[in-house]
Amino acid sequence: MQKYPITPRGIERMNDELIKLKNSDRPRIILAIAEAKEQGDLSENAEYTAAKEEQGMIEARISDLESKIVLAEVIEPSEIQSDKVQFGATVHLVDIDTNEIKKYRIVSDFESDLAHGAISIFSPLANAMLGKRVGDEVESQTPRGIRYYEVKKIDYI
Repeated sequence: MQKYPITPRGIERMNDELIKLKNSDRPRIILAIAEAKEQGDLSENAEYTAAKEEQGMIEARISDLESKIVLAEVIEPSEIQSDKVQFGATVHLVDIDTNEIKKYRIVSDFESDLAHGAISIFSPLANAMLGKRVGDEVESQTPRGIRYYEVKKIDYI
């Protein structure tokens, strides 16, 4: 099985979510199902149906988190010493067409948040940046077409 790269902050958030699901959400939904069952006829019981659907989503999320945690390879970006872009890097790019400077941190899917500059290692842009050095050109397919960037700085913080 392939390892799942994640930062220490990401694995902590993942574990926190798993604990909440198991210790809070799961017992709450079990209680809701029990209360809905007491109302009688389950075939026309909207509360029961909704609670069972929510239970399915909670159990699926628990299973997903557990499998990712088992496969997690925790990588501390500040311990990486490389002049190439890889997981955990914060990359400063210059858009070649607009001279706009953009900064992206390459993280796991779980941690990605484009609004805060955190992109998944599996995203097209991160994939295009992997292995690049300062001064290299990056070509990436975007919804607005192909964009070209130059790597200006690579940090591991």
